[in-house]
Amino acid sequence: MFRLPGQGSRQHTGLSALDQEIAGEIAAALGHAGRRAEKWVAALLAFEGDEAERLALCKKAVDAVYAYFVQRELAGMRNHDEVIRSLRIPREVLARLGQS
Repeated sequence: MFRLPGQGSRQHTGLSALDQEIAGEIAAALGHAGRRAEKWVAALLAFEGDEAERLALCKKAVDAVYAYFVQRELAGMRNHDEVIRSLRIPREVLARLGQS
């Protein structure tokens, strides 16, 4: 879970309310990016068309996964191994991200 520094030790002040609002926005953005990555990776895994269409779909998956990884890193989550496994992100996507 994402926590801002010192989040648990403050009284209920305007600042702690702001911290909670920021944490909520970060969580919402992270969730949105995760669902988007999951959608495009699943579409790529299920695709059975021609190579040109697959390449376009792969680019969308790469963009979505990249955005999700950036959101995760901004929230302090630097290890993406579990996400890569759970979403079954293909090597062709990871290679374009420099992850392989």
